[in-house]
Amino acid sequence: MYPAFTEELVIRPTDPRLEPIAEKVVAGVRLDVEDGVALFESHDLLAIGAMADWANRRKNGDRIFFVANQHINPTNVCILRNTCVFCSFARMPKEEGAYTMSVEEAIAEGDIIKDTPIREFHIVGGLHPKLRLEYYEELIRGLKARHPGVEIKALTAVEIANLARIEKTTYADVLSRLKAAGLDTMPGGGAEVFSRGVRATIAERKLAAEEWLEVHRVAHGLGIRTNCTMLYGHVETYRDRVEHLAMLRELQDETGGFLTYIPLAYHPDNNELGERLGRTGTATTGVDDLKNLAVGRLFLDNFDHIKTHWIMNTPKVSQVALHFGVDDLEGTVVREKIYHEAGAHTPQGLTFQEIIRIIKDAGKRPVERDAHYRELREW
Repeated sequence: MYPAFTEELVIRPTDPRLEPIAEKVVAGVRLDVEDGVALFESHDLLAIGAMADWANRRKNGDRIFFVANQHINPTNVCILRNTCVFCSFARMPKEEGAYTMSVEEAIAEGDIIKDTPIREFHIVGGLHPKLRLEYYEELIRGLKARHPGVEIKALTAVEIANLARIEKTTYADVLSRLKAAGLDTMPGGGAEVFSRGVRATIAERKLAAEEWLEVHRVAHGLGIRTNCTMLYGHVETYRDRVEHLAMLRELQDETGGFLTYIPLAYHPDNNELGERLGRTGTATTGVDDLKNLAVGRLFLDNFDHIKTHWIMNTPKVSQVALHFGVDDLEGTVVREKIYHEAGAHTPQGLTFQEIIRIIKDAGKRPVERDAHYRELREW
């Protein structure tokens, strides 16, 4: 039905279920949900990686993007502390370890790194019951004033919805005010897995899938580009994963507003879900990490970029992922808190030199980008 792919792909599938999928990939034919499930079920990892690498090279050549970014987490106080059972970061207001930065303290976080020009501040935190929209407007304005030219990627869809609830207003109003303050893009956190059954198990009171998608739809309509994610490796099925991807792909067809997709590996330490499942250490394997990245590239044919979050996947697995459909190695990060609370043993940041070495040793071309994937310089 589709053109022969033998000479197009370096590695031909040994799993017969993958042959028609490979033919679709080479022909540029969109994969369906059953194709996605077959990819996750298959043990032919190298063929899946070869297909994803082929699809990525068609879009991005040998370029691997990264950003000089810094994470700022203004508060870990969160009203969903007892219902998001996979989270190790959140605290109740008076719980040990709870913190909330003043606007001045959060702005001061941006001064940590002085030897490398920061291009992007990545700001996420807990759903604080008393922090108003004005707090985040002041924070964004303050960072913009202190660091002219640095882009602000801030607040997940869940945080936007929480601010709309507190202010008794709409998603559009919250996003418009933040954009006026200097918001450039939004991160993709809070998506978890869209399946209602999964959300009822791991995040009962969290924003529903339809609401998460609506926040991003509104953001795209206002000209705010966003990222998207999926948290995998806990109680979800392969079909849950693929249906999640299908919903992201559908919104991207509608708006074209997503910049990149980032699959996030669940970490079980220091959270209730890990205790329930009897897991410690790393919940996912390198095979599953690579497969999630590769399937993301193959299924999300309308996305330009697929990012490996090296903090969760480790720098070594992320380096291999550069041959599994990935074109973005995240960034310098500087001081990451959320996943390290959940047991991540990776560094809290990487230097420019470390990132460039990881990319070059994989035989790829390092390209520094900004938050919108505009190319700044390459090596």
